[in-house]
Amino acid sequence: MDQLIGILAQEFHVRPEHAQAVVELLDEGNTVPFIARYRKERHGAMDDQTIRELADRLSYLRGLEQRRTEVKAAVEEQGKLTPELVEALERASTLAEVEDLYRPYRPKRRTRAGIAREKGLEPLAQLLVTGKDPQGKTLRQTSEELAASYVDAEKGVETPEEALQGAMDILAEDFSDDAAIRKRLRAMLQKNGLLRSVAAGSEDSVYQLYYDFSEPLKRLQSHRVLAINRGEKEGFLKVSVQPGEESPVPGILQEVLTKGHPFPDLLRQVAEDAWSRLLFPSLEREIRNDLTEMADEQAIHTFALNLHPLLMQPPVKNQVVLGFDPAYRTGCKLAVVDGTGKVLETGVIYPTKPHNKVEEAKKVLRRLCDKHGITCVAIGNGTASRESEVFVSEFIKEYDKPLSYMVVSEAGASVYSASKLGAEEFPDFDVSLRSAVSIARRLQDPLAELVKIDPKAIGVGQYQHDMPQARLSQALDGVVEDCVNGVGVDLNTASPSLLKRVAGITPAVSQNVVSYREEHGGFQSRKELLKVPKLGPKAFEQCAGFLRVMESPNVLDHTAVHPESYPAAERLLALCGYSLEDVGKLSELPKRLEHIGEKKAAEECGVGIPTLRDIVSELQKPGRDPRDQLPPPLLRTDVMEMSDLKPGMKLSGTVRNVVDFGAFVDIGVHQDGLVHVSQITNRYIRHPSEMLSVGDIVEVTVLSVDQEKKRISLTMREQERSQPQKAEESVSQRV
Repeated sequence: MDQLIGILAQEFHVRPEHAQAVVELLDEGNTVPFIARYRKERHGAMDDQTIRELADRLSYLRGLEQRRTEVKAAVEEQGKLTPELVEALERASTLAEVEDLYRPYRPKRRTRAGIAREKGLEPLAQLLVTGKDPQGKTLRQTSEELAASYVDAEKGVETPEEALQGAMDILAEDFSDDAAIRKRLRAMLQKNGLLRSVAAGSEDSVYQLYYDFSEPLKRLQSHRVLAINRGEKEGFLKVSVQPGEESPVPGILQEVLTKGHPFPDLLRQVAEDAWSRLLFPSLEREIRNDLTEMADEQAIHTFALNLHPLLMQPPVKNQVVLGFDPAYRTGCKLAVVDGTGKVLETGVIYPTKPHNKVEEAKKVLRRLCDKHGITCVAIGNGTASRESEVFVSEFIKEYDKPLSYMVVSEAGASVYSASKLGAEEFPDFDVSLRSAVSIARRLQDPLAELVKIDPKAIGVGQYQHDMPQARLSQALDGVVEDCVNGVGVDLNTASPSLLKRVAGITPAVSQNVVSYREEHGGFQSRKELLKVPKLGPKAFEQCAGFLRVMESPNVLDHTAVHPESYPAAERLLALCGYSLEDVGKLSELPKRLEHIGEKKAAEECGVGIPTLRDIVSELQKPGRDPRDQLPPPLLRTDVMEMSDLKPGMKLSGTVRNVVDFGAFVDIGVHQDGLVHVSQITNRYIRHPSEMLSVGDIVEVTVLSVDQEKKRISLTMREQERSQPQKAEESVSQRV
């Protein structure tokens, strides 16, 4: 355990006692949001992302230790466990190294070497590899003369050539199973090898870039690995690893081909056979698997990186929104949603082909806007979105009251609409009307709506369907959990989908919370949570601080102050000359606290300084929403066509996706433009996420437009982006 803690502390650059505290807290069953928010003194105020990464690494290291123990037991059972092997296993820092060490002892299928061993040729192989007799003297016979004494018809060895070949097969397999040799050759391949792909046929495809492609393994970018893998899987590409010009033979014979060895040519022949027949095919598979695994992790990391700002997009508060789900033949579905997310009215209009009932649709739209006071239209970006956007833009020009629109990603909306959850929420609506509601609510409160959808379906990743699904789900669920708990949840209005993402609350308990709420007319305090079936003291400890009860007479129930810290908060207020009635009107609190001194105040309140600071922040702004500090979403009143774009044109846009090679930006022409990583800033960056996040409002310049291929190339290099724009800087209308 001490060794494990030492590794974690070193890798994460934290103090050993802090690493140990996180391990202990996780082992006690605490959730990551709870640990990150309410146990800062114990772990040195690590953030939730660092704690998740530490938890992942802890799981890997424990798995490594378990596998190490299993291998020792398996080899010991064979009676072959030596002190040298034990030491080598203890030194192994990866699962690959452990498996390499276990390889010679792993049960094998019937091989050429295995058959040769059955024929009693292993002693001959030892003589050939050492070049010495049992007394340690250099052998004088030729290899053929040595082999002749192993001819034994009863054992199936008919000739000296057969004996020699069998011994060479044994040596080739021994070389292939040697952990040190594999490590050397793996490093050689990673240093000098190339990944090569060629066309599998003459058919045109989206993989044309890789029809004659090669790149050094050490420089290969993860998105290329994933693209090549998919092209190979779909039958468009043939892929191989090219080993480079360096010969592998010296690496294989490094420890056996000594000066004056009597059989150097034979050993080189064995080494070449071991390389071409056993080592290279095996190492090629390993390297391809390693490349895929690293690319998967990078893609999952990028997906998680994009998902966080998408979920944390500022809500459009207190506005009546019209959800507009575009379509052609079946008509555009409408759903009017008030400022609380309640559906006021639904309908269908037919402004797009083949119906083209534009004027009739405008009358319906005007009636809905006048009746309900609609101020914003959320248009889904699916089929017929472009025509719908043009229609809404024309209507806005004719309408005499303030009205704007935004194109909203439909990703996952159909999944929600057809789900059991969608049917339970709107049993009387058909699938498309549910989509219209979801589109409207995505603009109003992205987090509350998107938690209803499997994160994989939200569409801000790359190659997500090729990822290991369990690992992807684990990473994305962690992001959703961090976002939900970071914002906080209103206990009396939250949906079960939102509640089950709160730390410590399971899906079953979330349903129990809603049932209790419906039966008793809402919660009046956090303490009342303990009356919910199956929500015990441990679950209460984990979830209470993240749930807000705005109806509670105790103002601390409106804040992120944990119930365990209520006495500390009250002592702090008294110490600074305030009471609970003053919460929310404490502009002088930091100054009074400074006069007392943070350290002294923390000691008197019985908490650490990090918790004290969190309490001060919450008492000043109870119920604050961290999303309110971000720039509001970019709303538009007019529409442009792709044909309107010209090189040099400057536009304002919203970052929709960040991938390894750049960022896609919505500039209002129904086709996202690409800002390549080289065009994001004048200085070198390793990854676009260093500068950009999903939801950022950015100023871009058009570099080129390809109408035929629907490609728009953009640049940001003319102006440095240090942070997303402030609302007043935008040239376009915003909320």
